[in-house]
Amino acid sequence: MATAAKRQKVDEGADLLHGFLQWCDTVGLHLSKKVCVRKEGTVADYGMLAKEDIEEGEVLFTIPRSALLYQRTTAVSALLEKEAESLQSSSSWVPLLLALLHEYTSPQSHWKPYLSLWPDFRRLDHPMFWSKEERDELLRGTGVPEAVDKDLSNIQREYEDVVLPFMIRHPDLWNPKRHTGELYTELVAFVMAYSFQEPQEDEDEDEEEKPPNPPMMVPMADILNHVSNHNANLEFSADSLKMVSVRRIRAGEEVFNTYGQMANWQLLHMYGFTEPYPNNSNDTADVPAANLHKAAVQAAQSDSERAMMEERWEMLSETMQDREAFIFSEHGCLTDSELHTALKIFCMSEEEFSDFKENEGWEEDDEDEEQISQAFSNDGLPGLKPSWKRLIHEAARLTVQSYGGGEDRDRVLMKDEEALKGLNSRQQRALQVRFGQRRILCRLMELTES
Repeated sequence: MATAAKRQKVDEGADLLHGFLQWCDTVGLHLSKKVCVRKEGTVADYGMLAKEDIEEGEVLFTIPRSALLYQRTTAVSALLEKEAESLQSSSSWVPLLLALLHEYTSPQSHWKPYLSLWPDFRRLDHPMFWSKEERDELLRGTGVPEAVDKDLSNIQREYEDVVLPFMIRHPDLWNPKRHTGELYTELVAFVMAYSFQEPQEDEDEDEEEKPPNPPMMVPMADILNHVSNHNANLEFSADSLKMVSVRRIRAGEEVFNTYGQMANWQLLHMYGFTEPYPNNSNDTADVPAANLHKAAVQAAQSDSERAMMEERWEMLSETMQDREAFIFSEHGCLTDSELHTALKIFCMSEEEFSDFKENEGWEEDDEDEEQISQAFSNDGLPGLKPSWKRLIHEAARLTVQSYGGGEDRDRVLMKDEEALKGLNSRQQRALQVRFGQRRILCRLMELTES
């Protein structure tokens, strides 16, 4: 019985894919004969495989801009444009999401064969669809639970304050009973995982900085899976978008796009998957700025010193603005300038701090960016001032502590293929995030050991 149900599911998936490929032909989306779209032999639900050898620089498919789905191409584009001012939000995604709410539930939608590829958005399995208990248990210390809680709060506020009033004003196109907050949340996950943003054109120095382009859904491009060592890249032109190979792809290999330099915690949070260790060369671990502050206060020898550290932290918080953490990769600190500033403030003498306050900062730093970058690389970290190394080491130790133990168990699991297979998919992905982050932090502690 289970086998028959599984076979029926496979057949339905094949039918949906066939319908999508037929739709691609009708909208002028040109697919190279050297590639094919498959559900089998790829790392995720759908993917693209090379049928023949592909050389660097070959166009794998071309998408006319008319086939893109976003607020300017949807059937409700005129209304969204007319009421654009009332749809403004911190995410800037509301117009696209309203377009998707309409198109996804409309039997007459021009994009129905495309959107039908995702009959259940919860299969994306973002951590926002996990229970809070599961997130907190599996991803404690990684930063993902906090990011998801913030997302869910923002999504609910955006739906209730912006989307719902708009839908109520237009009952002929949207119905809150059908276009629910739950569906809206699922579509947010869809946009997180599959949308693209067109890069801004290079601006003149005198021009004001333009806001980022809105996200858009790009049929076919979003079928490609991601790896950090990708072999294809999406290029934008005036009338079309093209997926172009960036190196040779052999017959039978999967074609991979890149979503950018994404750490495993970001991939899990935004896309619902991770790269297996050690494949992700972009993996990172955050050391919360609050942990550096805590380390500085713990190192203080008296109440007056502790009060001084609190004053420095208050000033540093203003200097760092939105920087909540220092980011470390396999090669060193990626936010070296911010960490350099924090360490200087925490470790300067009382007289230096008094001058710093009086002058409202430093007039000119003796060290240039390249010197700072080198000092906070893995090669440079052991040579830092002892007081700086102690703070970094303790902040990293506090961060490792926040994972709540289990380091030895995770290390054993990563070496045992059979044990890994016994974990469910969520446990496996969470393990990849924890293990990669802990490894970077433990290496940081080794390099700053006094």
